[in-house]
Amino acid sequence: MNKLIFEKSVAGRRAVSIPRLSEAESAGALPLPAALCTDTPPALPEVSELDVVRHFTHLSQTNFSVDKQFYPLGSCTMKYNPRINEKVAALDGFAGLHPMLSQLPGGENLTQGALELLWNAEHLLCELTGMEAFTMQPMAGAHGELTGLLLIAAYHRARGDQRTKVLVPDSAHGTNPASAAMAGYEVVAVGTDAGGNVDLDDFRTKLTPDVAAVMLTCPNTLGLFEQHIVEMSALARANGTLLYYDGANMNALMGRARPGDLGFDVIHLNLHKTLSTPHGGGGPGAGPVGVKAGLIPFLPSPTIKRRSDGSFALEREHPESIGQLSSFFGNFGVVLKAYTYMLQLGGDGLRAATDHAVLNANYLRVRLADVFDNPWPRICMHEVLLSAERQTKAHGVRALDFAKGLIDAGFHPPTIYFPLIVHEAMMIEPTETESKETLDAFAEALLALARQAADNPAAFATMPEKTTISRIDEARAARSMVLKA
Repeated sequence: MNKLIFEKSVAGRRAVSIPRLSEAESAGALPLPAALCTDTPPALPEVSELDVVRHFTHLSQTNFSVDKQFYPLGSCTMKYNPRINEKVAALDGFAGLHPMLSQLPGGENLTQGALELLWNAEHLLCELTGMEAFTMQPMAGAHGELTGLLLIAAYHRARGDQRTKVLVPDSAHGTNPASAAMAGYEVVAVGTDAGGNVDLDDFRTKLTPDVAAVMLTCPNTLGLFEQHIVEMSALARANGTLLYYDGANMNALMGRARPGDLGFDVIHLNLHKTLSTPHGGGGPGAGPVGVKAGLIPFLPSPTIKRRSDGSFALEREHPESIGQLSSFFGNFGVVLKAYTYMLQLGGDGLRAATDHAVLNANYLRVRLADVFDNPWPRICMHEVLLSAERQTKAHGVRALDFAKGLIDAGFHPPTIYFPLIVHEAMMIEPTETESKETLDAFAEALLALARQAADNPAAFATMPEKTTISRIDEARAARSMVLKA
């Protein structure tokens, strides 16, 4: 059993040696307030350097990552991140740059490289999405959603237009209704039709004059392109309603279609999904928001402007701005890696990435079609939605059981039980970076588990069997944590 680092603590052991200040150094040091000083050492584990190295090396090997194995988490795009991104982000001029420097007097002149990079990245994202301006401040996708809705609210408020509702498909990401509610709107759900699209009749009925915005994910969370998108855009436009694009699934359209051309007014992008920056483990993320011209006055402040001499400056005078949403222009390192990715691939490369993502998803759709149910059996986009309901009804084996079995087979499970409108859902996103050999191995593992469900369903009760911790009561584990080995 591997103990926690605190359980390995032995009094007197040290991993580092910190020299004490000499008398001369102490005399020259700035005195600290007494309230900030203590004679009691911090309550940290006392371990040797070797113990520290072994402990964290073991943890890194226990953790599952895309560097180790296939990670087909649907709706999250857990794809490989090129190492060139990390090298560029580690350059001294970027990694060593103080995040507040640009906002200090004269700091603009010392941060021209960073400001130019942000300005260029904004313009590349505009070209990619069909928008006319971007802000890099939002720190993640959900933060981008909230930013977009605050921009929409400011737009309607400036026009003296009192609108109180936001339409959200019942298949949407859960952050959509949450963001709309946080922005002060009443959320109205719109149903899904038999083809896996937003129900156009239901949409028409609920598109009333008090609807401020429609939040759409395209392709939607069912992995399908919204076939009514043009009609919905025209209806919203005629109603004075703005269209918000949830860019979490932009990995399926990048280089092939631009949301701005489809009629959307606001978009957020998950740079940590679409443009290859690291994703998972709680961060980091970035959710830049793009807008059409009518919403530019409301963008977060400050913005980056290019002077006539080619240099860059921060512009803070935006009387209609929704204000500053984050420090340091959001997660600068994530934007930097996305910028590197865009420059490295170029337009043709980004389009090829989209094509391969869609091809891989459809390959799995066909390979698994005879064994698992497909609620909407048509060509999917970058992710395929399957259901284990057939196995649940016949053998009592659920999507959760397949997920646990895949862990024993060496694969991270796909997203399960989402979207909520599909029973025993398994949302699989292979991404563009995986080979045919990997996809075949994953498909064979799922097919083998399906055979086992028919022959020996009781075997799933103890899966996974190859992990440190096997099947647990997850609710009890969350409510009654035992923080020791």
